Amino acid sequence: MLSFSLEEFLLVLENYNLSIWPLQIIAYALILLVLFISLRPTKYSSKIILVILSFFWLFNGVVFCFVYWAPSDLFGYLFGICCTAQGLLFLYCLVRSDIVIASPSKTNVLIGMLFFLYSMFGYQIFGYSLGHIYPNFFPVGLVPCPTTILTFGLFVIFNAKIPIKYIAIPFVISLGGFLAAYNGIYEDVGLIVLGIWATILIVKRNSQNGSLAY
Repeated sequence: MLSFSLEEFLLVLENYNLSIWPLQIIAYALILLVLFISLRPTKYSSKIILVILSFFWLFNGVVFCFVYWAPSDLFGYLFGICCTAQGLLFLYCLVRSDIVIASPSKTNVLIGMLFFLYSMFGYQIFGYSLGHIYPNFFPVGLVPCPTTILTFGLFVIFNAKIPIKYIAIPFVISLGGFLAAYNGIYEDVGLIVLGIWATILIVKRNSQNGSLAY
């Protein structure tokens, strides 16, 4: 029940990556933009970041999960529902202005950068050592697991309360890393560790600010 074919999944990745090229490069450019404006927040930083995050999560859910992965595996539907819901939540957040970014502390930046570096480079280098080489690789922003790490990295950098409803799905996906690691995607050991760590940090920060901010 908890197993899926790694070979079939890597074939899905191959077809997906070849079909969406050069969107991987555009995703990296958007991530660098997000990082820059999160470190130097302005009046519009929150809205720009939320638009980009919403795009990433909706693209993950609709295109990768539903269109490419789901036809060959039930887990594609489950992850697709989660990713699409998260993308819609970010659009909701954009309207509600639930998250307003302030200047981050040095500690938050250092920890958040660890998440960024793993999602953008560490995940792929680890995958390379396992033979998960382009086009059989996991592009950050365009597949769920490294995108989840990236999202948590941003949440850690933000010097703001993050309502629990916005971290619930990323936390569930980070626990889904146990499934991926069990089936041979050992890059997701980092997803598990970083997802749990980020959730603890965010909940602790919310409580210190006087509310768990649901």
